[in-house]
Amino acid sequence: MGDLIMNGPALRALKTSFNAKITVLTSSMAAGIAEFMPEIDEVMVFDLPWVKTSSLADGEGFNEIIIKIKHKNFDAAIIFTVYSQNSLPSVMLAYLAGIPKRLAYCRENPYELLTNWVPDKEPYTVIKHQVRRDLELVATVGAYTPFEELILKTDKSINDVLRNKLIGAGVNLKNPWLIIHPGVSETKREYPKEKWVNAAKKIISELGFQVLITGSASEDALTQQLQKKIGVGSYSLGGVFNLSEFITLVGMAPVILSVNTATVHIAAATGTPIVVLYALTNPQHTPWKVSCKVLPFQVPVSEHSKNEVIRHVNDFFYREPVEMPDETAVFNAVKQLLGLSGNEDDLISAVNLKEYAVTPLPVQIPVENPPALTS
Repeated sequence: MGDLIMNGPALRALKTSFNAKITVLTSSMAAGIAEFMPEIDEVMVFDLPWVKTSSLADGEGFNEIIIKIKHKNFDAAIIFTVYSQNSLPSVMLAYLAGIPKRLAYCRENPYELLTNWVPDKEPYTVIKHQVRRDLELVATVGAYTPFEELILKTDKSINDVLRNKLIGAGVNLKNPWLIIHPGVSETKREYPKEKWVNAAKKIISELGFQVLITGSASEDALTQQLQKKIGVGSYSLGGVFNLSEFITLVGMAPVILSVNTATVHIAAATGTPIVVLYALTNPQHTPWKVSCKVLPFQVPVSEHSKNEVIRHVNDFFYREPVEMPDETAVFNAVKQLLGLSGNEDDLISAVNLKEYAVTPLPVQIPVENPPALTS
């Protein structure tokens, strides 16, 4: 979902520049967020075998999606990728479906597979924020937008539903609250449970905020486990909200504390300040154009990707050890974003990674505004 949310500004550029109808072909894992993105008119769902999904398609299903795409008579296909992905499998899908214009980044020469080829320089000579990467791709065919923020539609009509669910869980709506979101899709992005507990206890005892522990239905056991250890002032809400409710709840929060997952991009799209515990896997996915604090930590060697492009970034940029942020660092970041530290000048506004000549760096990536990766 996070990747699709970050596509939003580029889709907006296409829609407004060409008065285009936008159909998104995406996986079952990402499709749910599409209905909240105003740039998207239609969604086609298919789990491609070269994309991480919850299920796999067989060969017959692959042939069927090609036929479905062909029947739509699309004018053009744009393939959005992160720099560690090869666009050509998806390009081949568009080619076989007879789409006449095909645009993508690609390192190798695609010859006739792409009608509009943008040589991919990332991450060997430049690294850009993902949103900037996508915007620059569509700019090569003349698509621009002056409004580059992420957007998700929220539903204020469900505020009463949210209030009732929060009250039912024991939350006192007369007292301040914030959200912590501990669940991850990959274990290498995990923040240790004991540090979550210590940070939450500190937020409750010293700031007087209630802590709502959110997560999907599959993360209910995690949120309950953390709530029991944190104790009074914390509430387990794993699986309590559907996606529409969760987006609206995030938009109501004064601050979100989360690991690097889709929740970070939902917060950015609702204008909610975010403290992100950022596993150093992809430096280009920091919160986009929202007040934030990014607390990085290294991924264990045993969890390093087998993808050689990602391994290059790890070897080139993350040579120096980066300690796991402790509960004090997390607490101070939350306090700062709440405006309670008295040091507003240190707030980080996110941030496009700017294009730069790659030189060996321990952790930090140059950015147009203050550093996105700060401890």
